Amino acid sequence: MKRPLLALAGLAVALSFAVPAWAVDLTVSEAWSRASAGKARAGAGFMQISNSGAADDRLVAAASAVSDVTELHTHILEGTVMRMRQVEAIDVPAGQTVTLQPGGLHVMFMALKEPLAEGQTFDVMLTFEKAGAVTVPVTVRGVAAMGAHTRGH
Repeated sequence: MKRPLLALAGLAVALSFAVPAWAVDLTVSEAWSRASAGKARAGAGFMQISNSGAADDRLVAAASAVSDVTELHTHILEGTVMRMRQVEAIDVPAGQTVTLQPGGLHVMFMALKEPLAEGQTFDVMLTFEKAGAVTVPVTVRGVAAMGAHTRGH
């Protein structure tokens, strides 16, 4: 009789940790990065963030063990030159999907601890203003990849 009770207790504990992820209205999908080119010390993460809820949210931070510094970035056009800039947050409006993609919003991994290799997977922790922290696996695609499903060859 003790084993079924222990199993149920274990299931209850496991579910209690999973509830916050189920309670939020955000879904992060298609998270990917490019393989490092040569000895590059920086990389970028791209993904889709969907908000199925009635309230707006904001991505306010990101962290990963693959780099010493992880920031939220965008590209802006200054005259005729495209430059990357850190942003304070990325808005995720209610009922919408925000795409982090090359040439736009992205997660920046600076001071990579080692090059990102095609086929590798690593975690990034995204922190949202309302939904809290969510850990997402990121798949490394080829060095020339332009989207989540391309290999970049």
